[in-house]
Amino acid sequence: MHPGAGRRKGMNTPKGRQIDPRALAEIQALLGSRSRQRDLLIEHLHLIQDRYRHLSARHMAALAHEMRLALTEVYEVATFYAHFDVVMEDEAPPPALTIRVCDSLTCEMMGAQQLLSALKQQTDPKKIRVVRAPCMGHCATAPVAEVGHNHIRHATPEAILAAVKSGDTHAHAPAYKDFDAYRAEGGYALLTECLDGKRKPEDLIAVMENSGLRGLGGAGFPSGRKWKFVRAEPGPRLMAVNGDEGEPGTFKDRIYLETDPHRFLEGMLVAAWVVEAAEVYVYIRDEYPGVLALLRVEIAKLEQAGLTRRTRIDLRRGAGAYICGEESAMLESIEGKRGLPRHKPPFPSQVGLFGRPTLIHNVETLFWVRDIVEKGAEWFASHGRNGRKGLRSFSVSGRVKHPGMKLAPAGITVRELIDEFCGGMQDGHRFKGYLPGGASGGILPASMDNIPLDFDTLQPHGAFIGSAAIIVLSDKDSMRDAALNLMRFFEDESCGQCTPCRVGTEKAVKLMSQPRWDGDLLTELAQAMNDASICGLGQAACNPLSTVMKHFPEDLA
Repeated sequence: MHPGAGRRKGMNTPKGRQIDPRALAEIQALLGSRSRQRDLLIEHLHLIQDRYRHLSARHMAALAHEMRLALTEVYEVATFYAHFDVVMEDEAPPPALTIRVCDSLTCEMMGAQQLLSALKQQTDPKKIRVVRAPCMGHCATAPVAEVGHNHIRHATPEAILAAVKSGDTHAHAPAYKDFDAYRAEGGYALLTECLDGKRKPEDLIAVMENSGLRGLGGAGFPSGRKWKFVRAEPGPRLMAVNGDEGEPGTFKDRIYLETDPHRFLEGMLVAAWVVEAAEVYVYIRDEYPGVLALLRVEIAKLEQAGLTRRTRIDLRRGAGAYICGEESAMLESIEGKRGLPRHKPPFPSQVGLFGRPTLIHNVETLFWVRDIVEKGAEWFASHGRNGRKGLRSFSVSGRVKHPGMKLAPAGITVRELIDEFCGGMQDGHRFKGYLPGGASGGILPASMDNIPLDFDTLQPHGAFIGSAAIIVLSDKDSMRDAALNLMRFFEDESCGQCTPCRVGTEKAVKLMSQPRWDGDLLTELAQAMNDASICGLGQAACNPLSTVMKHFPEDLA
């Protein structure tokens, strides 16, 4: 018998998914001379998504081959992030244009659902995809929609369809203070002094500690102490910047980046110099395409001016995952992985990005570094009201006449903020309640309008300030509906890693959708999620639920 006669038909056919030569050529042309290193997987997926408007199975297989990764690694990352459209062999790709309508709390209050329904009725689903989307960071101009990469503020069907008709679907970088203008006003003098050895790291750490500046991304850890801890760790050290402000109601970092980006960049490079970080990774949410565009331009100017000779800047683009605002999930995403929070300890200051000690700050914290060092710790600490110290950037939206980012003294009350900085309540609206810290900070009644807004002042009332996102609600709003909107957000954004959060948010939505809430069961569920969830998302997801049951029982009757 011939040696091969007994073989099953097809046994000589190569096993596994075969690489499409044309797809491989397309991927190679798209990547060009770019590095194929593992941590750039998400960046390369963005290149494919931007070019072809989706991620086809053949392109993902070709990318896996080109980067020497298992296809499962590419697939699990691509399917984790909301902004990647994965299309398998038997599926049709999405339409060439996508319109995203924000349905987070402020936008829903301002008519997002009606806008979404109107657009679906007035567009051809074969040509235009209309989908709901989480907070886009433009809450002061709600409702908001994104046409391609173009944000339409105070959105109406007419304005959105006009942008579609004109082809205006690209990102718009705002007018901002560029490198030349910033340097003409004394910018980068502090960094130059640091690089030239005229400043000492220990002195800058002392100034930061004396100022009382705490992390302004939500956790509130003392900034100077964080610098000291990271600097004490053995090198090499790294730095990561959290620009993924996905908390509904939060947009202060975007305002700072769109107006004075170099004040942030200088603070970032000074902090990197203090902890001797040779590389700094700047992680910006994908919902801020204009910010990403201007940062690419301005970082290139810094490199040309020789101001990055001690620290290389690597700009990284998020892909639509709220969980990546959690610092360890952000580190995983920068490494090109799914944004799954890490167990702690060890803490990132010890074992962070790529296993190295890592200094992590949010955008606004770094924005204040130059002013604090140049004007002195006492200058920053001298601001404040009601026994508190420092300045706070409040993202204010909802039922006020003049929403927006308000720079105000720490410790100001919500009543003072509304009356002095926001022009009062909208006509015909009576103040009923407020979120002091975005979606996860809880909901407090108007009767508690005299609590100083700062770190550690709200916890006794079951709330916290977080990133200082203030959403004001009126007598025209249902607190029950507000809490349900927020829980649906957490259900969508749970990374799914731990059971208490993954299952708990889903069960909470079902229970809260019932005509009558089962208070005992919801309380038990909230306690289990708070006790057992891995990260802050699951631990804080029930804060709106718990505070509404406590302070607004009339809305649940």
